[in-house]
Amino acid sequence: MKISFHGAAKGVTGSCHLVSCGDKRILIDCGLYQGGRETEAQNIGDFGFDPAEIDYLLLTHAHLDHCGRIPLLVKRGFTGEIITTAASRELARLVMLDSAHIQEEESARRTRQAARRGKDTADIKPLYTTLDALNSLDYFGHTAQYETPVRLGEHAQATFCDAGHILGSASILLELEEDEQTRRVLFSGDIGYSDRAILHDPKPPSNVDVVVMETTYGDRPHKELKPSIEELYAAINETFERGGNVVIPSFALERTQEILYYLREGLEGGRLPRFMQVFLDSPMAISATEIFRRHSECYDKDSEKLFLDDKDPFGFPGLHFTRDPSESMAINRINSGAVIIAGSGMCNGGRVRHHFKQLLWRESSSVIFVGYGATGTLARTIIDGAETVKLFREEVTVRAKIYTLGGFSAHADCNELRSWHKKTGNPEKTFLVHGEPNAMGQFARSLKSPNIKLPELHSEHIL
Repeated sequence: MKISFHGAAKGVTGSCHLVSCGDKRILIDCGLYQGGRETEAQNIGDFGFDPAEIDYLLLTHAHLDHCGRIPLLVKRGFTGEIITTAASRELARLVMLDSAHIQEEESARRTRQAARRGKDTADIKPLYTTLDALNSLDYFGHTAQYETPVRLGEHAQATFCDAGHILGSASILLELEEDEQTRRVLFSGDIGYSDRAILHDPKPPSNVDVVVMETTYGDRPHKELKPSIEELYAAINETFERGGNVVIPSFALERTQEILYYLREGLEGGRLPRFMQVFLDSPMAISATEIFRRHSECYDKDSEKLFLDDKDPFGFPGLHFTRDPSESMAINRINSGAVIIAGSGMCNGGRVRHHFKQLLWRESSSVIFVGYGATGTLARTIIDGAETVKLFREEVTVRAKIYTLGGFSAHADCNELRSWHKKTGNPEKTFLVHGEPNAMGQFARSLKSPNIKLPELHSEHIL
């Protein structure tokens, strides 16, 4: 039994891990690398294995850095079965189609630029197309349910356990048998934070032999959630007092729904003004919110009770869904009293960049970051205090007030990660992935566990 690492090895994105057991090849996630221009080569490059030899792809959850290369995997020869939860299946469809659309738009833009310069355009192609994304949906087979084992041939089975990260997210326990040897190998996926709104707390299994776990926030604790909610309300009220608008760059899955949840609570509790207009300016986030409404089985008791009482956890007066681009542009005519939630969360694409161009240079405006900004992204550049940023080939001065609210992260912090690892028992081996090298190193030193490894990209190890 072997494992090899083909993404998120000493890096935050591109999760992709391959397990070999007997004659079966089982892939855990197949995510897109995200960040600056250097990630393009990683996405285009060889997987490090033959996609045609993969029997099963088990998807932990539907974030782009975990599912975003599935269409490319299929395009390059994968004909196996993709297994995930019902909610992740719906969300992954949304995410992959959106990614394909972005790939096609970017390819068309570069083709136009090259043509204007008289350069050859033959090699400018999208990583994959909408048709590729649609084709990949044909390979989604068995729908996993939490805590119910799924057979993967004669000598392997997988159990999806609630990871509490986003809707439908799971940690995946592989139970493997080869040459009269058995191993329980747990892949964390992305681990959520306990005692959060909407979703259940993470529930890892125990008595695990090998753990492969994320370390996104392995080097630091989060701010507490309650003070972060109060900071959110205060930032919005302060901005309105200055006569400005608020932009919240937000990830379409989970973070947007959580922010809507707390804005509703703020309005109902009198913490936010009734004149406030909230614009969810992301077609993808709007669709994701509709999917959330269809999967209340994933909710914790408090959120589920809202549905039972015929109350929408994500709806309130003054909330507007703006799918059409003309509706998005009309928001710019509002001078004050608006909260604009727009993607993408890392600000490398999406409508948030258009709102930045309109508002980032205004001292009355505010930008509230409620999520992680990876190195090389526009979000990280602004968070790190850049005085100017480039938007649509124009230098824009940053005069808006910048808030960074760490308490809203959907990822477990260093304390929660240690607690999660402890609940798995006393694993013989622990592989740390999905984190920046410093975070991984610091978390490794904090674990009281033997045989901790920080695998290299494309490295292979005995389980």
